Amino acid sequence: MNRTRDGGPAGANLGAVRSHNTALVLGLLRAAGEEGISRLELAERTGLTPQAVSKITARLREEGLAAEAGRRASTGGKPRTVLRLVPEAGHAVGVHLDRDELRVVLVDLDGAVVRERHGELDLGAGADAVLGMVARTVEALVTDGLGGGGRDGAPDSAGANGAGPDAGGRSGPGGRGPAGAGTLLGVGVALPGPLDHTRGVLHRVTGFPEWDGFPLRDALVSRLGVPVVVDKDTNAAALGLSVAGEGGSFAYLHLGTGLGAGLVIGGSVHRGARTGAGEFGHQVIQLDGPLCECGNRGCVEVLCLAAVARGEAGTAARVLGVGAGNLVGLLDIDLVLLGGRTVAAAPEAFVRGVGEVLGARARREGTLGGTVPVRLATGGERVVAEGAAQLLLGPLFGRADG
Repeated sequence: MNRTRDGGPAGANLGAVRSHNTALVLGLLRAAGEEGISRLELAERTGLTPQAVSKITARLREEGLAAEAGRRASTGGKPRTVLRLVPEAGHAVGVHLDRDELRVVLVDLDGAVVRERHGELDLGAGADAVLGMVARTVEALVTDGLGGGGRDGAPDSAGANGAGPDAGGRSGPGGRGPAGAGTLLGVGVALPGPLDHTRGVLHRVTGFPEWDGFPLRDALVSRLGVPVVVDKDTNAAALGLSVAGEGGSFAYLHLGTGLGAGLVIGGSVHRGARTGAGEFGHQVIQLDGPLCECGNRGCVEVLCLAAVARGEAGTAARVLGVGAGNLVGLLDIDLVLLGGRTVAAAPEAFVRGVGEVLGARARREGTLGGTVPVRLATGGERVVAEGAAQLLLGPLFGRADG
């Protein structure tokens, strides 16, 4: 790959890669924030010619994605016009489809949450019931968020059983998509794996074998009439955390109704050759342990959840720490982030317990650089849903792992 002087990816002035060059520019506009960035700086950082940058930014302004942010003094000649991203010019929906809960957020191009809905859900209720609820909730959220104003900092926490256009969750004649979806890029859906991220097809979700082989992406596209991307909850969360500024290589461990990991290696989400990486919860650490719903015995997940059920958060944390230690040893990552509702119920106990296990292992092994740090992931209960929205936004801003 060609590189610019500062080591960033260089753009190519070919019509076939226009979207790539536009993504490079959009990514820099978003990173610049309200302060903005000049066309000359865009050209220097992307490796594109000033003429190419001018054409791209003119098109972005015509489409409402970019606007002037004032002028900046120049070292010579007239002041430079500074451009900024217009966050409200586009939106994406992020859906966290858990085993017993649905959380949906509407975000703008900056990733800021405009509206939110959440409520109870039964993943075992069948495809029609689950998809109908998802479609109705997305419809209501988009209609409210895009039809009723822009970013206001007050997410709507109404239940997920919000009224929809009809019982099936469809969007009207021709499947044109949710009302008010003129600036809607699409919907990202994140749920427990394993699944095929590329085709949007589910595999055997632990505890819900009836979803094996279900084409979730295509089923939702037919109901919503907009692009849909499907990924594991942990991958979506890891992507969102990376976009938000977590650098290097890290593991996001999500302990809720189940246990999984999202892996970011060298700044990119690692899904594996078959998009199956991160099935962290089903590593066996006790051969004669209790039977897990996956069919194995002594999985990290079943041991963690059993300890939580007994009210022993410290024990659960130490079990999680053993699994995390295996991951750190295998991948040599920089950081372990913890999230999920079970962690949120006893955050200090989990951070301390996992950290103590990793610290003890590092001291035994004399690990170069010492203990890998452990802390809570930012984003709280919305971390997966917000990451799901980034599945749509990422490629727009040049993230190939989105």
